Amino acid sequence: MPAGISVTVRVPASSANLGPGFDSLGIALGLYDEIVVSTTDSGLTIRVEGEGADDVPWGPSHLVVRAIERGLQAAGVWADGLDVVCRNVIPHSRGMGSSASAAVGGLAAGRGLAAKFDAALAYGDDVLVQLAGEFEGHPDNSSASILGGFVVCWTETDRSVDENGSADAHHARIYRAARLEPHPSLRPVVLIPEERSATAHTRGLLPETVPHVDAAFNASRAALAVVALTQRPDLLLPATADRLHQGYRASALPLTTKWVERLRAAGIAATVSGAGPTVLAFTTSEFPEELRELAIADGMRVLEPGIAGGVLVD
Repeated sequence: MPAGISVTVRVPASSANLGPGFDSLGIALGLYDEIVVSTTDSGLTIRVEGEGADDVPWGPSHLVVRAIERGLQAAGVWADGLDVVCRNVIPHSRGMGSSASAAVGGLAAGRGLAAKFDAALAYGDDVLVQLAGEFEGHPDNSSASILGGFVVCWTETDRSVDENGSADAHHARIYRAARLEPHPSLRPVVLIPEERSATAHTRGLLPETVPHVDAAFNASRAALAVVALTQRPDLLLPATADRLHQGYRASALPLTTKWVERLRAAGIAATVSGAGPTVLAFTTSEFPEELRELAIADGMRVLEPGIAGGVLVD
């Protein structure tokens, strides 16, 4: 690709699980990172502003850079040099999909650069969902940032079967997502603590097996969540109940757990956002000022980001 091709990407935050939908439900939130990428004659320059500027590597190992290169590779092109500027707003390590947004933003930038070079090289969102899922290992956050709105995600396997009928243990994962239109009255609220949380650590708290009764409970509530989020917001409180993951992580997230319980006791549908520590709540009216003030007094930022559309590339 020649030097001088440039794109600007605006990618939203996301929240995953939404209570019972572990690794399968997600929603895009109106906090945006911006990535500006230009092709150059050679080398790599990268600048990071805002969230995480002091915490991430400014070089080829940066997640956005790796994702740009993968996005270009998927289109069958390459750039001899890149100039990358990341302006980050999405909080890092707070359960709001910052790493998924970085991967999506980079992939979308790579696709956008290829499309500006040759429109025939552009590929669809289904490919973007797959590529982002490969970066993340699950498609809930990344698919929400790609498609916007409310998403239902799942993973398939491309299994080869031998003549004895046994599935090969080495098989590719295929990531899928379907976008649904959220109910227009939904008003997401996020309570963001100062503390951070590592997804790898909180996933490590989950058991290998769960009781059948809990699995059945979550299956019914995840199905109900689809109904509540798209058609029946009056059902949000029961639809966001969970027995699969939040209880096991509670000891590692005391402030988060306290606020999920407090909000639910007040009749507000509240969940752990992804792996935490952010609390995600859904309302259809004004968030109570008393609860807002109490959360702020507990050191939390209270934001009402709205539900976002998908990633945009100019």
